[in-house]
Amino acid sequence: MNEHVQGAGGGPLFNPLSPDFIRDPYPYYDRLRTLDPIHVTPFGQFVTSRHAEVSLVLRDKRFGKDFVERSTRRYGPEIMNEPVFRSMSYWMLQADPPDHTRLRGLVVKAFTARRVEDMRPRIQQIVDEAIAAVIDRGHMDLIEDFAFRLPVTIICDMLGIPEEHREVFYKSSRDGGRLLDPVPLSAEEIKQGNAGNLMAQMYFQQLFELRRRTPGDDLITQLVQAEEDGNKLTNEELTANIILLFGAGHETTVNLIGNGLLALHRNPDQLALLKARPELMEGAIEEFLRYDSSVQMTGRVALEDVDLGGAKIPKGESVLCLLGSANRDPAVYPDRPDRLDVTRANVKPLSFGGGIHFCLGAQLARIEAEIAIATLLRRLPDLRIDDVENPEWRPTFVLRGLKRLPASW
Repeated sequence: MNEHVQGAGGGPLFNPLSPDFIRDPYPYYDRLRTLDPIHVTPFGQFVTSRHAEVSLVLRDKRFGKDFVERSTRRYGPEIMNEPVFRSMSYWMLQADPPDHTRLRGLVVKAFTARRVEDMRPRIQQIVDEAIAAVIDRGHMDLIEDFAFRLPVTIICDMLGIPEEHREVFYKSSRDGGRLLDPVPLSAEEIKQGNAGNLMAQMYFQQLFELRRRTPGDDLITQLVQAEEDGNKLTNEELTANIILLFGAGHETTVNLIGNGLLALHRNPDQLALLKARPELMEGAIEEFLRYDSSVQMTGRVALEDVDLGGAKIPKGESVLCLLGSANRDPAVYPDRPDRLDVTRANVKPLSFGGGIHFCLGAQLARIEAEIAIATLLRRLPDLRIDDVENPEWRPTFVLRGLKRLPASW
């Protein structure tokens, strides 16, 4: 448990924003699990990399989010005056019970298994339209032209964002991921975060007014009505959680589709197998989640002193759970965990988190990825990715995904 344990070549074991780490974090995880499974960062956070401890922290009530206290410890008491941090403090993702229970209870009905299953025809329609738009060109960017449009359209449908407003969302930047990284934000990054947050707040406030006047069969209408019921939802909570749902509702799915397609094309035997046996797709999605997770890390705070894997975690300290590392732990996946295997049995990735914060949209993301990848393999069987060896990754660690992925056929 020594923060000075060195990685290969004398560098630090855990330097998540270094280009080498972003390109391929898995050798670093392997060393962390072996050499320093409860690692301490220079910022004083505990980093846990084995499946057993990660799984425990996600589910154990002795750990919580404690967002305001955690942020104040890292940045100082003034940080909660920054609009982006104040907004994040209202996210259900950062909340502890009872606030978390109340907020999640208002949203959960939109994500029932039945409602999500009923979206299959709409998802198929969007995927078919995305392919039809590029099929005659013979090339596309699998991220921008394909993976990105699907989940953005679906979350716009769910929230009730009018068709004529959507173009701005299709073109909006995807650089908000830095907010979640464990390395502190610079003053300039906080300023950018504030600007993006302010724009989103202004837009959604107008949309709330529209839905108060003309209610629809959508999530924003439901939440606006819950806000009017009195103490269920404040305006700040309403705005912050719509921003959260919009971001969470597409970021992870874009990455799941992109990372999954790259993994397949880097493993031509698995690609051929999946084309020959499309019935394997449902299980393959679980393997993509395990093999190269869209979300690499989540955090908790010790709400009391906890003994974790032989390390003493004092009350108030942050524990960073490396989901991507836990997903390749040989203790759980003894059969070559670093290999992509679309026939692997008993795959239960931790990519959607666990405990009370388990991802609300997990099943929706799975279905979107399943339909998107299956349709692409069926309709463009000779598609090839232009450069599978050196794709361009986004410079964020927690949200792991590709900036672009050019392909042709």
